[in-house]
Amino acid sequence: DRALTILEELAPTARLKTIVTDLVHGVRGGASLSDTLMRHHPRPFSRLYVNMIRAGEKGGVLDVPRRGSINVHASLLPRYRGAAPIAWAIMRGETETGITTFQMDPGMDTGALLLSESTPIGPDETAGELSARLSEIGARVMIRTLDELDSLAPKPQDHAQATLAPRLKKEDGWLRLGDPARELVNRVRGCNPWPGASVMTPAGRLIVWRAAAVPHPGTAAPGTLVLSGPGATCVATGSGLLLPVEVQPESRKPMAWEEFLRGARLGPGAVITELGA
Repeated sequence: DRALTILEELAPTARLKTIVTDLVHGVRGGASLSDTLMRHHPRPFSRLYVNMIRAGEKGGVLDVPRRGSINVHASLLPRYRGAAPIAWAIMRGETETGITTFQMDPGMDTGALLLSESTPIGPDETAGELSARLSEIGARVMIRTLDELDSLAPKPQDHAQATLAPRLKKEDGWLRLGDPARELVNRVRGCNPWPGASVMTPAGRLIVWRAAAVPHPGTAAPGTLVLSGPGATCVATGSGLLLPVEVQPESRKPMAWEEFLRGARLGPGAVITELGA
């Protein structure tokens, strides 16, 4: 295949060309990547990596491959450079994202752009769901990039338009109930599956896996449980109401919000608080 041929050409040594070929053919045959590597090349892979570094010492390891080093990133660069572009795009309310291939340079996701493909973000889509979709798009865009590499004209990024997507911390999932309900829903989506969006209830810590925003002109203090309609108990926020849909108490399995309220014997007037408050 054209893509395999280019991958082999990118390898800086004959030894690495052999490994790339074995790995690709092994995985295509149904074997796992690790099993293929151990079967064909049982010696520690670190030795090969060290040799590649040594080969690139004069010009830098990124310059070792004849056509440069290429990466694929889960955003439309230069937006959301960093380790968690999918989560931050959702948490910041973006409605579109995508995949970008680019030439690597010493910076963090700052190299010249090659190809990109955009996709809408569903209004209820979580980071985990979007990640699964983007992995398929990413594979397609990378194959296109390799296939068209000879004719692609790398385009420098507009660094003035760059935004960052730092690695997530557990604290990024702590819901600040004074924020608007819509922003809280976005944080719930962006923190699913990790680290999970959390609050503290009278029954203990609670992870909110899915939620909806309910427009409401109420004046209850953020964190107060209020009724938004027959049988619908919501959480007051800085603007509107947060309606948890799927939650998970500590050391329990995920469950419906209504099931949790019944088991915890919580109703209108009860107060949910922020972690770390």
